[in-house]
This record gives sequence, C-alpha cells and structure tokens, in this order.
Amino acid sequence: MPRDPREIQLEIDAARESLAATLDQLAFRGSPTRLKAQGQAAVVRFLQSPAGKATVGALGLLVTLVVVQKVRHRND
Repeated sequence: MPRDPREIQLEIDAARESLAATLDQLAFRGSPTRLKAQGQAAVVRFLQSPAGKATVGALGLLVTLVVVQKVRHRND
C-alpha cells in the first residue's frame, strides 16, 4: 500500500529539524571560543586549588634553583 505524500513530507520535515538541531548542538560544543573559555576556567580552578598552589610553588623553587646554579657555574 503506497504511503501518503503528506505523511512522507512530514517525516522529511521532522528529520530535517532533528538534523538541524543536532548540527546546532555540535557547532555549540565545538565552538573555539567556548572551548577556550572552558579551558581557561579549568586552569584558573586548578591554580586556585591547594594542589595548583603547591605545583606553582614547586615550579618556582625549581626555576630559582636552576637560575642560581647557572649563575654560580658562570662565575667559575
């Protein structure tokens, strides 16, 4: 039994709307601006956490020690 053309058109329209919504959602999720903002927020959260503060302190100490060693060996 053949299908009604109106029914077919309604199915096509529904599929088109569904695909458009999916594409909009993918575009939102993959937005470089949004991803950049999320990354920056994650870094700020980490740096404000105790582990982040300890990491920054350890890196600062390491850099200081490397610089001191370079200065000491340059004067030898």
